[in-house]
Amino acid sequence: MPANRFNGNSDYGVGIGLRIPHYQHIFAHQPVVDWFEIISENFMVDAGRPLAVLDQILERYRVVQHGVSMYFGSVEPLNREHLSRLKKLVKRTGTPWLTDHLCWGSVDGRYTHDLLPMPYTFEAADVTARKIREARSFLEVPIAVENVSSYAEFHISEMTEWQFLNEVVERADCGILLDVNNIYVSSQNHGFDPYQYVNSVPPERVAQIHIAGHSKFEKYILDTHDHPVIDPVWKLYEHTIGRVGATPTLLEWDDRIPGFNEVHAEALKATRYLPAPAAMAP
Repeated sequence: MPANRFNGNSDYGVGIGLRIPHYQHIFAHQPVVDWFEIISENFMVDAGRPLAVLDQILERYRVVQHGVSMYFGSVEPLNREHLSRLKKLVKRTGTPWLTDHLCWGSVDGRYTHDLLPMPYTFEAADVTARKIREARSFLEVPIAVENVSSYAEFHISEMTEWQFLNEVVERADCGILLDVNNIYVSSQNHGFDPYQYVNSVPPERVAQIHIAGHSKFEKYILDTHDHPVIDPVWKLYEHTIGRVGATPTLLEWDDRIPGFNEVHAEALKATRYLPAPAAMAP
């Protein structure tokens, strides 16, 4: 299958999130990692240790930026100061593409610092797509939007989540960061078939994939990123790779973070499902 037209980086294989508890190990041992994903907002500063660490990483590794506060689904205009700082970081890292979430999280200049699910309406799709196009034009880098996990639904929705995702990316002509774990979590919380979701997503738009662990409670599943990936999510990932081909894959582990080697080993399990040229050497 040819490289995805939204990033052209099917050789990126498997990456892991760059996290503070692992800095010392990475600098001391220089492990083989295809790429690191950074949370953009952690490095949008003018000076100091975050940028010093980032520059050390950039000397040896490829980096992809992942954002958590663009809030494409919020109705107010994009924050120009935020975009300017983000563009400065984009130039520093040389990230081949940029990701953020398909969600809202701000009202009248006040920020929830949470990834809130969207009402799946045509009006919301239009607003969201317009902001994605505006951000891409300003940042001058391809953008892929991530499906979020959800725990509530809107009665005013006019379509399913996957139909809404497709509507947005077609209108914005952008890529998709397909979070397979989020699909599984939401499917369990809302009672839909996760395979129908994956089968409905246009494979040529999937620029990146996320996998992660989650926590199961009595009445719902929470996307906590504090466990290994469970077997049903691996099976859904295998099915996804079968549809979209070799796609950069990122393991998220953001809470109760174990040692680097354990996280690295969990990430490398993804190579069992990737075509050989995209697999990361252990």
